[in-house]
Amino acid sequence: MSFDELGINPALSKVLARQGITSPFPIQVATLPDAVSGRDVLGRGQTGSGKTLAFGLAMLTRLAGRRAKPHKPLGLVLAPTRELAMQIQDSLKPLMDAVELKSRLIAGGMPYGKQIEALRSGVPILIATPGRLIDLMERGDVDLSAAEIVVLDEADQMADMGFLPAMKQILDTCKPGGQRLLFSATLDKGVDRLVRAYLNNPVEHSVDTGQASVTTMDHHVLVVHPEDRDAVIAQIAAREGRTIIFVRTKHGADKLAKKLAAEGVPVGVLHGDKTQAVRTRTLADFKDGRVNVLVATNVAARGIHVDGISLVVHFDAPTDPKDYLHRAGRTARAGESGTVVTMTAPRQQRTVKHMTDRCGVEPVVTRVRPMSSELVTITGAQAPSGTPWHPAPAKGSRNSRPRRPQGAGRNRHSSGRGERGRSARGAGRAGSSRRS
Repeated sequence: MSFDELGINPALSKVLARQGITSPFPIQVATLPDAVSGRDVLGRGQTGSGKTLAFGLAMLTRLAGRRAKPHKPLGLVLAPTRELAMQIQDSLKPLMDAVELKSRLIAGGMPYGKQIEALRSGVPILIATPGRLIDLMERGDVDLSAAEIVVLDEADQMADMGFLPAMKQILDTCKPGGQRLLFSATLDKGVDRLVRAYLNNPVEHSVDTGQASVTTMDHHVLVVHPEDRDAVIAQIAAREGRTIIFVRTKHGADKLAKKLAAEGVPVGVLHGDKTQAVRTRTLADFKDGRVNVLVATNVAARGIHVDGISLVVHFDAPTDPKDYLHRAGRTARAGESGTVVTMTAPRQQRTVKHMTDRCGVEPVVTRVRPMSSELVTITGAQAPSGTPWHPAPAKGSRNSRPRRPQGAGRNRHSSGRGERGRSARGAGRAGSSRRS
């Protein structure tokens, strides 16, 4: 089935064709006819399943060519993190241009001035995080009474972050009887109550079982003795290809990245204590191949859409199956294949098995030592150069290019700071954040 057959604006199909996107994903095939017709939709699918185009194409088809009054947007996309909101904005920008629609990113950590200026001039679509949006609502800069199409993307993550009261406050102010499109991997944490209260006879489309894909991902558990742990992760990080390594804490992320850089691995770090400028630069370096390894906390487990991530490593095994699924979802995207590796000490094997069972995953369990044949076969591990790597100075300094040690991988193959959820007035000003 083609995008045209799904009812989207023909101008959008032409843009997709120029981008080489000609075949819709299952979630797009399932949801677009209902969403384009104006029905409320509850979409359930894993991250990476094509949800952005599923709701974006429907919204843009329905609002094509429309103009908005000052401070009164016609459409709203609500996302849990600034990074995911930015990804949505970037993905939809060429499509919006094709149907003469403008949008504005509304998120914390960015200057108010340009956001307020855009709202004052009238912008049809807002792509926003809950905290900053409510802040602007309370200042009188946003009036959602004309917002006839509202998308809640990753609703379960917003609920996990404490944003349920914020989502309710936002929906309460939107145009009565308007269309609601809610996308969520699960319906826990109050998302089910949100669906019952705010969606009108929604049609539900589910394209997976809420468990990890076993057709496009290889899942492994590597049993590593504690004394070998640092050497093994350095050898994995020195592999060819793009890798994300997940750790539990911000301190742990900084500590591991420092160790890897000392071994000669070009590495970036992403967690909630990094400024927005640093986070943006780190992601750009990772996307552009200036570094092939990203060490991250769960802040990156959703919303970071980078092509060609062939390996996800749980350096610290997650305790929540949802964390496993969302971390794993950074690889094997858009039909690509990928490998997911969980490192564990012998004593933690039973705990990890319980967690993977709950995910519907049957990983291959292998005991490995530094540079063992099994480690190399599973991950592509190789010995790091041992020559310390130093990140490039910030833009504007004399040397703006990262220095790579001899022998470092040069593979150039070509997701969020979450603002702390709170009720409208009870938990501090918008823009405050609990960072992971």
